[in-house]
Amino acid sequence: MANISASQVKELRDTTGVGMMDAKKALVEVDGDMQKAIDFLREKGMAKAAKKSDRVAAEGLSDVQFSGNFAAIVEVNAETDFVAQNEQFKTLVKLIATKIAEAHPKDVAEALTIKTDRGTINDDLIEATQVIGEKISLRRFELVEKTDNESFGSYSHMGGSISTLVVVTDADEATAKDVAMHVAAINPKYVSREQVPAEELAHEKEVLSKEAANEGKPANIIEKMVEGRLNKYLADISLDDQDFVKDPDMTVAKYVASKGGKVKLFVRYEVGEGLEKKENNFVDEVMGQIK
Repeated sequence: MANISASQVKELRDTTGVGMMDAKKALVEVDGDMQKAIDFLREKGMAKAAKKSDRVAAEGLSDVQFSGNFAAIVEVNAETDFVAQNEQFKTLVKLIATKIAEAHPKDVAEALTIKTDRGTINDDLIEATQVIGEKISLRRFELVEKTDNESFGSYSHMGGSISTLVVVTDADEATAKDVAMHVAAINPKYVSREQVPAEELAHEKEVLSKEAANEGKPANIIEKMVEGRLNKYLADISLDDQDFVKDPDMTVAKYVASKGGKVKLFVRYEVGEGLEKKENNFVDEVMGQIK
């Protein structure tokens, strides 16, 4: 039997919303495998559709900058959220995004060698680390290219805690920006349901089938239930199918089509997503500073 930790139980509770004992029982049942525990609870009808528990850890800012038909979305990390308010840090993030949009590096290692007034982006990061007193690092970026009949749209939430970049075909920048705002708020996984990988679709169908079977429904009813729930699942994760935040009476695809275009792609960065957050005791931290 796997040794189940309190942190595992907490993570499963946070992800599924079930009680502590149910979470622990599920983890024991599947020898501590988190994804299998989520599936187990869903099959028993005890949890809603699983949501990724992206435990936001690192602090910092994200940003989007443009250069002609290129756009760069970046995330630059620091150790505390106080740094995000530092003007030097804000300026550095914009500089890095601008330089990447202009230079088109293939990865972070190459981006660090891009020339700046102080030497390279890496030199700028080292200087910021020395001046601000926290480790500053370029975590990731994505470079996007568009054609002349396409438009970029971007949106930054709370000064850069979330940034989005959108490309629409045959529609204007205002339309693209509206979609970028939607992506920031709703966080879709794919542009359309056709982009959902076959293995993800098969896994979801299997979980929904077991869930419906555990409800004691007849086989012919189960098939219809699974079809309906699978369709809802696809609509929830596909940008085109989602109700547009500025006008819920139409989907995002219909909104963009009303402007003569369609969504080509989107990128969404949330600062720290997927990174483990260091948990500090604030009282102990303050007391440590005055000893």
